[in-house]
Amino acid sequence: MILSRMKPAVGAGPSDQQSNSKQVPTLEEFLERRDYTGAITILEFDQSSGKGTEMTNRWLGYCAFHLGDYQRALTIYQSLSRSKDAPEDLQTNLACCYFFLGMYPQSEKILDSAPASRLKTRLLFHLAHKLGDEKKLMEHHQQLQDVIEDQLSLASIHYLRSHYQEAIDIYKRILLDNSGILFPKQFPLKKRVSQDDIQLLSVLRSLKEYLALNVYVALCYYKLDYYDVSQEVLAVYLQKYPDSAIAINLKACNHFRLYNGKAAETEIKTLMDQSSSSFSFGHDLIRHNIVVFRGGTAALQVLPPLVDVIPEARLNLVIYHLKQEEYKEAFLLVKDLEPSVPQEYILKGVVNVAIGQESGSREHIKVAQQFFQLVGSSASECDTIPGRQCMASSFFLQRQFDDVMLYLSSIKSYYCNDDSFNFNYAQAKAALGHFKEAEEIFLMVQNEKLQNDYIYISHLARCYVMSGKPQSAWELYLKMETSADSFSLLQVLANDCYRMGQFWHAAKAFDMLERLDPSPEYWEGKRGACAGVFQLIIAGRQPKELLADVIQLLRNTANPQVETIIWTMKRWAKENKLNV
Repeated sequence: MILSRMKPAVGAGPSDQQSNSKQVPTLEEFLERRDYTGAITILEFDQSSGKGTEMTNRWLGYCAFHLGDYQRALTIYQSLSRSKDAPEDLQTNLACCYFFLGMYPQSEKILDSAPASRLKTRLLFHLAHKLGDEKKLMEHHQQLQDVIEDQLSLASIHYLRSHYQEAIDIYKRILLDNSGILFPKQFPLKKRVSQDDIQLLSVLRSLKEYLALNVYVALCYYKLDYYDVSQEVLAVYLQKYPDSAIAINLKACNHFRLYNGKAAETEIKTLMDQSSSSFSFGHDLIRHNIVVFRGGTAALQVLPPLVDVIPEARLNLVIYHLKQEEYKEAFLLVKDLEPSVPQEYILKGVVNVAIGQESGSREHIKVAQQFFQLVGSSASECDTIPGRQCMASSFFLQRQFDDVMLYLSSIKSYYCNDDSFNFNYAQAKAALGHFKEAEEIFLMVQNEKLQNDYIYISHLARCYVMSGKPQSAWELYLKMETSADSFSLLQVLANDCYRMGQFWHAAKAFDMLERLDPSPEYWEGKRGACAGVFQLIIAGRQPKELLADVIQLLRNTANPQVETIIWTMKRWAKENKLNV
């Protein structure tokens, strides 16, 4: 595991008499309880009192490493390397320290002089993964043996490469060898927990050895979006080790997914309290997750230094910039990122869409479409919600809205109250001519920022017009300030209302367009719309009183044809005893 655990040192009793009656725990007792702080205290006391030996330093290095203080462990092992009787595994231990400090080339170099061992093989296996050397990865994979340590190492590589099912299969085999319970050969993970899942959970709950398997399996379930199952598995481990940093952090992440950031922060509060005092292990991870739980608060202060420390830090910083509409900053963060997991492909696709739409770059749009298609069509993601969203996005960018609807409809029950989903879903409906349904979905959007977006306003206005509600569309225009967008909306209203035979609102829209831009085209549109209103009045489908307003609109134009048209209208009004 990357993270370890720590228990607080034993405090003094309520009285001197009670304290004296208790013996100080031995080093072995501290180690068995995994209280590395207590063990270090005993060892340092022995050193300061002159009782220290070479084994004291070796145990100090061991405890510092397991406490997560890799720099101190490295310093201790380096000191030991200068002694005449350095232990055989010292070079491998040094390499482990370099590895956990992220100094992979140094770790690989020092292993050249280390004697052969299973630990060395496992470490080389992990280094090949970290350094992206697929050839060496396969070589060291072949050297792994069918022992628990090697198999757990293989499972962790599967996990790091997003092969969560393969990792679970390894944990299954370990359980099979140690519990005597048989599992089916296939272990499918479905959205509904299967009987095989239930059997695995039962074994994990009853297992007395290898309790850490509960954490590993819980991590896999978390990555597979089975947050409730992950929580159930994790509870078994937390009953035994309630102070485990990685378990508490995972529990908080499950709560974040199942509930909200506030619930997650409540769970992680114990780690926050510890990190402010003697607890340093996993401090960066906790700070990172708190930023996520708080919706990006303090992101610019916390995340940039962690970009090359915690893989998710870069992705979450990109998300923060996207939410702030800082697309160039987001693009710089993913520009040189070579995606390896679905989340990275998706995020790089979203950034390219944002840049493409802002700059009008078809190249960026094409790159985004390819990323989305790659994720959505992959065997591992095609039946997941993110995978279907990706396919919908890919078809959306290609304007193939029948296919968009196919994918969005299949997941709409999961996003009935999600404004972004409804915004896109309504656009697809409108593109297919389902304006009544699109109108209803648009009106479900509650986000004010989206409601003020021109795309939203123009699409909703078109839906109103196509659904026979031109006045509602006109009111959307009246709420807008004068701008290029309001001018574009006028053009939409003028042409759509004319096409739908809603001539009075078409006439008003063309009149406004003509005032802003006295183009012959707008006059012709207004003239036709006014004639259309006149015909509707004659047919009794519009009130006669509207004729006075039509005449007033015509007078706003300095064109010789105006007087002829008005004369015709007035003559009809006189014949029908209408005062205009």
